[in-house]
Amino acid sequence: MLSMENLVKKAKRGDKDALLKLIMDKKEEFYRLAYLYAGNREDAMDAMSEMTVVLYDKICKLKDEGKFYSYAKTILVNECRDILRKRKKLILTDYQDYQETYEEDSKETLMDVFQIMKTLRLEEQEAIKLKYLLDMDYKAIAEICKVPVGTVKSRIFNGVRKIKEVLGGDY
Repeated sequence: MLSMENLVKKAKRGDKDALLKLIMDKKEEFYRLAYLYAGNREDAMDAMSEMTVVLYDKICKLKDEGKFYSYAKTILVNECRDILRKRKKLILTDYQDYQETYEEDSKETLMDVFQIMKTLRLEEQEAIKLKYLLDMDYKAIAEICKVPVGTVKSRIFNGVRKIKEVLGGDY
């Protein structure tokens, strides 16, 4: 079995199967990220399709094969943003998109948090959702948002602080 770096090298030489293997190995992760931004299945799938096309066209520009997935996620986020700009939707999703995944007793708290999230700056919402809903690390969030890691930490800290203030406790 080929390593990720070897698959990337093959893809850079035009091997479509290698690129497809790389994408399919992380398809669930890509889908969750796209859905987080797009808020619906159709837009998420459109963004993933566009990401594949862009990756095929631009993978030769990737200098460090080990950063393929970070590169792909950045492209995916940009495709989601383009789709949303075209359709004039909000970047971040609403409570209803996540309510079915939580226990009944925590839905009320979740609804409160999502309502409060709407009052945060979009940058804070984005960072918090990437961190806590997709379990991304600060570095990955920084690469996707194209900001320094310190900025990501600040956005998350300030956003969580505001949520705690409104909820009145340590949730």
